[in-house]
Amino acid sequence: MKASPGTGGIAQHPVTVEGAGAAGDGEGVPAGHEGCGQRCWREVGQERGPRDGIRFRILYVCTGNVCRSPLAERLTRAALGPCPAVQVISAGTHAESGREMTEHARRVLIRLGGDPTGFGSRPLVPELVAAADLVLTATCGHRAESVAMHFAAATRAFTIAEFGTLVRAVSPEEIIRHRDPARRARVLADEVRALRGLVRVDQPDIADPYRRSRLVYQMVGRSIARSLAVPLGLLTR
Repeated sequence: MKASPGTGGIAQHPVTVEGAGAAGDGEGVPAGHEGCGQRCWREVGQERGPRDGIRFRILYVCTGNVCRSPLAERLTRAALGPCPAVQVISAGTHAESGREMTEHARRVLIRLGGDPTGFGSRPLVPELVAAADLVLTATCGHRAESVAMHFAAATRAFTIAEFGTLVRAVSPEEIIRHRDPARRARVLADEVRALRGLVRVDQPDIADPYRRSRLVYQMVGRSIARSLAVPLGLLTR
């Protein structure tokens, strides 16, 4: 299920938990969950989150927030669909506000099945790191900068490639037995956290393609897509 261009996984309306029907009936879908399917909204009332309805936040981080992190953000949104329970955003450690993705990044994203419509860069600030349930960065340096803004995030911050490698060692049954996407994401993050230091990660960083050739952008896009393939597969199966 594809995300709507400008909203992706970001909540646009509060979730009306009281309106959720009991399992088995076909009525009472909470606001904003109309397109999610029963796997998500049937369990909204079982795991109450903030009033905005977001129950799991994923934050991608790179340098300028115009190449790597928006590629990861929009690929994740495209895979997860419009469910407002999971928010997916990105930011840059040295980003300016409101910049579009680079043209090469936009083209690579579209070829990979994502939608760049409405994207605007944002600088990384401590509040974003503190609010995130999972911080995925382009490089180890970005991870260090993110954690320096909020030390408690150290246990939930990984590079994108590192996370993708560790997820391959997670038992799929531990994740897919949960129907709710937000619950799946939380369990997946916990399982990966337990594997840190136990699984070798040969290439934790994704190179910066900024101001480089179209071929480099294509290689970076494929690298990000490969790293996210298994995690997103587990969240959407």
